[in-house]
Amino acid sequence: MTLIRDTIQLQLASFGSALRELRQNRGWTLQELASRSGLSKTFLSRLETGDRQASIAAVLTLARIFDVSLTSMFETQVASEPCLIVRAAEATPLSVNGLTYTPLSNAERFSNLQPIRLTVSLKRKGNDHFHHEGEEWIYLLSGRLTLSLAGKTYDLKPGDAAHFDSRQPHRLIARGTQDAEVLLVASPFSESERRRPFLTEQKRAIPARGFHTGSISKKRNKPTETE
Repeated sequence: MTLIRDTIQLQLASFGSALRELRQNRGWTLQELASRSGLSKTFLSRLETGDRQASIAAVLTLARIFDVSLTSMFETQVASEPCLIVRAAEATPLSVNGLTYTPLSNAERFSNLQPIRLTVSLKRKGNDHFHHEGEEWIYLLSGRLTLSLAGKTYDLKPGDAAHFDSRQPHRLIARGTQDAEVLLVASPFSESERRRPFLTEQKRAIPARGFHTGSISKKRNKPTETE
């Protein structure tokens, strides 16, 4: 069920990316689109972030407003571009479960590597450990960090890196006097995992849709499944 849910989340993020592209190409604000469509600004914003599922009526309305086919509402320019550039102004951080993360690519186009910039708060609460398909590589930019992995802990200083199997229970913990700044690259499926059964249950610190630059348009703080 987790794989199905993640696929749906990615499709929602794809729709949101297409909606944002169509709106921005016309130079409309969210409020302008709300006025033209009769849909609320909040609802449209959540559609663009992939946080809400559009009804058939909403999709038909938006397709009519933009004078495009229904199919084009689920397509983005990213799919045809050989190189994806993420400008600093386009990458807006989101916060969840004591983590602030900024996707640095778009999983719709290049799905084998999913890079994000991550801030681990000193005030992060709880001790939940997370496990999901794939592997992760982290590089500590600043601060001090402890990687708790499969019953062991690894202390990292700036310049240190760690590469691990994310099927193993893991958690990132900031230490010292400041938040930890991290570069994280996730790979959903390693070659060895392709030959192994999928995990029946997965628990993510950052939701699958969180790796989409297209899923980001405004800062939000909402608990969800994460790292």
